[in-house]
Amino acid sequence: MQLLDVFLPSLLIGLSIAAPVGPIGILAIQRTLDHGARAGLATGLGAATADAVYGALGAWGVHWLIQMLVAVRVPLALAGAAFLLWMAWKIARAPAARHAAGAGPVRSGWQHFASTFALTLANPATVLSFIAIFGAMAGRVAVSAPATMVAGVFLGSAGWWVFLSGAVGLLRERFDAGWHRRINLTSAVALAAFAVWQILAVL
Repeated sequence: MQLLDVFLPSLLIGLSIAAPVGPIGILAIQRTLDHGARAGLATGLGAATADAVYGALGAWGVHWLIQMLVAVRVPLALAGAAFLLWMAWKIARAPAARHAAGAGPVRSGWQHFASTFALTLANPATVLSFIAIFGAMAGRVAVSAPATMVAGVFLGSAGWWVFLSGAVGLLRERFDAGWHRRINLTSAVALAAFAVWQILAVL
């Protein structure tokens, strides 16, 4: 019962961190519309894996690594903002997607995963929130619970991305090239705005 008491709150933590609309959500929607539900899911799973990594650091209390990440949170934030600006530029210049069956190499899914994984790791807010939440929870539960906590947060986050990519994927064919172009431009502007906000927040 104790493990279940740990797993369910961790599941909700993962879901609550993934669900709010942010740069990762925008990327997942844009990539699903352009490349299909698998690309959107790969994007989301990259973020979920990064959430699990930071959850593990907070749960197991890897203090030296936590202190190092906190110390370099400003360079991390600036690197993440630069990456967001680059993504915004790429999306703004991309042509409207073509819905060809089987379009896009299998490898692209790993590229989507890796880019989002790196972007989420570079978000200092993610570092600090997981350190605080998991550090507090780990102090009240058994030594065996951290693995359950990390699994819960990963599954909660991943569940949201499965839902989002699946829902957007079902609507994908309803959008013509003109709509895709407008969505790409809107996504690019939103990502650039998140990047500027992140720069201002750390400076």
